Amino acid sequence: MAQDHSNVSRRSFVKQGVAAAIAVSAAPAILKGADMKTLGEGRYKYEVVEGWGQLPEGKKLGHTHGVCETADGRIFVHNASPTGDSTCIFDADGKFIKSWGPQFKDGAHGMQLRKEGNEEFLYLAPTGMHKVFKTTLDGEVVKELGVPDAKNAKGEACYPDPNKYVPTNIAFGPNGDFYVADGYGSNYIHQHDKDAKYIRTWGGTGDGEGQLKCPHGIWCDTRDPANPTILVADRSNVRLQWFTLDGQFIKMVKHELRHPCHFDQRGTDILIPDLHGRLTIFDKENNLVCHLGDPSDAGKRGNHGVKPEQLVAGEFITPHQAIWDRTGNIYCVEWLPYGRVTKLKLVS
Repeated sequence: MAQDHSNVSRRSFVKQGVAAAIAVSAAPAILKGADMKTLGEGRYKYEVVEGWGQLPEGKKLGHTHGVCETADGRIFVHNASPTGDSTCIFDADGKFIKSWGPQFKDGAHGMQLRKEGNEEFLYLAPTGMHKVFKTTLDGEVVKELGVPDAKNAKGEACYPDPNKYVPTNIAFGPNGDFYVADGYGSNYIHQHDKDAKYIRTWGGTGDGEGQLKCPHGIWCDTRDPANPTILVADRSNVRLQWFTLDGQFIKMVKHELRHPCHFDQRGTDILIPDLHGRLTIFDKENNLVCHLGDPSDAGKRGNHGVKPEQLVAGEFITPHQAIWDRTGNIYCVEWLPYGRVTKLKLVS
């Protein structure tokens, strides 16, 4: 089963808040012309694309947790599908191509893509399986990484109970190392080399500098190319934290955030899906560029219980992951039981 999404349980999120776009399922809610919306302004102005990503009969989305774009422009959506279609693949226009991954359907969560040589691979962090998986784009598992033999700053074993290791996402360093965020487990960050050999651990539960509560998302921030850092979405502390590549605390940011989930980067800007109902974009100095899709009904923000018929075009409910594609369009997936994928087409 999927894990809690912060220090507040999923059940209690039903009482909090929701928002909008387009439900993707076997029979998605199609929003008509009068409902079309434009979001943002200036260089980040978007048109909500109606009915993007419809599935064939017999296939359904569950909680949509991950999204990425491959080099050839395909969009991969990772979700807790009740029909076993945990990874659904679409073209840029939303035409369904195929799906795979029934073994991941109950805990499909973090999904990141990395090019290694001439081939692309997916790194998956399915909650409840206590592992990270490396797969081909066709779903063939080529590596499994289990519970790390890690010790915390006190020299104590991080995982005397292996069930306390519940990774949520992965980031890739510039030298080939990768970093695993144990967001639903014990609040550590684990660093591995390109061959998956364990290197080090940092973090642990708390609200002080370098401590974490639900390090849900993780990213290698290269907005300053000469000084790449590891950026963590410290969600239950409602803040971002930056670390050196070897885990030393650098700084934190708390402003303009609503339970940040993950990241994507475009040039010197960072895209942040905030679980409580909007997308946030920061510039290189971490100043606010804009918020996108904040629901007019504040009661919908973060509300996992919103029904498909209550969705509003251009308003988000529970953004869980979002990406920019190669042309600047945004794809956002939301934590909703029927799944939801929204495409925002860049118009300026």
